[in-house]
Amino acid sequence: MRLVMNEPVEGMDRPYARRWWALLVLCLSLLIIVMANTALTVAAPDMTQDLGLSSADLQWVIDGYTVPYAALMLLLGAIGDKYSRRGALILGLVVFGGGAVAGSLVDSSTGVIAARAVMGVGAALIMPATLSLLAATFPREERAKAITLWTATAGLAIAAGPLVAGALLEDHGWSSTFLINVPVAALAIVGALVLVPPSRAAHHDRIDHVGGLLSVVWIGSLVYMIIEGPHFGWGVKAVTAAVVAGAGLVAFVVWELRHPRPVVDVRRFAHRRFAGSNLAVALFFLAVFGAFYYLTQHLQFVLGYDALDTGVRMLPLAGAVFVGSALTGYLTPRIGMKITVTAGMVGGTVALALLTQVDAASSYGDLVLPLAILGLAIGLALSPCTDAIMGAFPEAELGVGGAVNDTSLELGGSLGIAILGSVLASSYSAHLSDATAGSELPAGALTTAQDSVGAGYAVAQGIGDKARQLGEQAARAGHAGNAEKAAQLKEQSGQLAQGARRMAEAVGSSFSDAVAHTSLIGAVILGVGTVLVTVLLPRRSGGHPQEVPERVAEEPELTAAATR
Repeated sequence: MRLVMNEPVEGMDRPYARRWWALLVLCLSLLIIVMANTALTVAAPDMTQDLGLSSADLQWVIDGYTVPYAALMLLLGAIGDKYSRRGALILGLVVFGGGAVAGSLVDSSTGVIAARAVMGVGAALIMPATLSLLAATFPREERAKAITLWTATAGLAIAAGPLVAGALLEDHGWSSTFLINVPVAALAIVGALVLVPPSRAAHHDRIDHVGGLLSVVWIGSLVYMIIEGPHFGWGVKAVTAAVVAGAGLVAFVVWELRHPRPVVDVRRFAHRRFAGSNLAVALFFLAVFGAFYYLTQHLQFVLGYDALDTGVRMLPLAGAVFVGSALTGYLTPRIGMKITVTAGMVGGTVALALLTQVDAASSYGDLVLPLAILGLAIGLALSPCTDAIMGAFPEAELGVGGAVNDTSLELGGSLGIAILGSVLASSYSAHLSDATAGSELPAGALTTAQDSVGAGYAVAQGIGDKARQLGEQAARAGHAGNAEKAAQLKEQSGQLAQGARRMAEAVGSSFSDAVAHTSLIGAVILGVGTVLVTVLLPRRSGGHPQEVPERVAEEPELTAAATR
């Protein structure tokens, strides 16, 4: 027997009794979306070796997920609002899990990229649904606390991905990292059916399909340009994507301004609190994703930690996110979001500034404080921003509100990896060229080593292997009584062994210097952004721009299991 409750979620005298259990399901769904990217960072070396991936292949393995994820969120968020937010969540989990299973079975770069793209489509359904269901299920007075836990989950996932993937890689291949998501997705599907209340907008006109498709075009083209240009050069593909993104954005804004029921009311960006919150989210994830990108490489390649150890050493970031989230839950209602968000952004800038001190002599101990400060900053700033963004949308558009927040997050993360990743690569290449000037490297070795820090160490290892081979030949020549040849081979072996050590040292010091330089660029970007956000955010927290259209009640669909 099922008891149908006719009151809307937001308007009930008593809030939904199992809302905190529902939040657990939403957080589990969020967890796998974030882990899908962070787990891949530690699995990339094994995947590269097993599949023979080029640097371009690896880049698209990572970003094949990002393009559909970012491009589809606004449209799919609006569809979820109209038809079923819980349905969008469950469908997204099914698609995401299916992509993960496919990714574990394929044996080519094309197959992995395609599987990751399918997972990206699933994530585009899941991500806005988690926030819209959260906002629809919790009364306003509890929503900030629920969003704080949602944000803390994202921080946990940043560190949990490498940790769980590293543990699996101890005994299994890279394909096992795809399967991390499958049991969690299955558990979340069951939890959604049992614990998450159905929800959709009660009064939702026809979807603005033209606006939705234009959003797919301009966001997808923008993300593609962000990926293609910095990594592969500003050729025809990148320039074409830039033109399409620009034209698509203009067409989108014009269409949305004229449409009576736009997919997203772009006038909201004229409100300082809404615009400042979106800018803060984008800038924070630019810094976080960019820093995560190069710090995991530094831990694995320069400091020599394996995948599991790398995951363990990212835990201070996750722990600090929880501390920051607890602090912002206490402080924001008392001192206002402007102060907590500004404090968080200043903290993030300080964390990146501390990373400018990284050099060849730096150990893991030198990274603990910046990681902890960065995590604390995330916890302080992001929950109030997400709450402000969601509060700007009426109930009929909660899915779109979640999609706007998540699009800002994803665009910021894509920019972080693209901009800071490009700075890292060019800085590393330049430093390595200077460090190896005058050395007698084999033909093409320097060019290969400049491609990435992993390639640099591979070149050093190759030189070392050649030195060992010559040493073995020298020993055989000595046993055969050919002392002159043995001496000659031994001398060559010694020279190569010394060259291998110098090459490894040059690669390590060059990458450390590149981390410091990239952190400086990141600190400048986040510092300037902090000033802009501080100017944008009003002193008082009241006055959401959603008050222009009145809040629309949820359709009376909340169901609960009757007692047997």
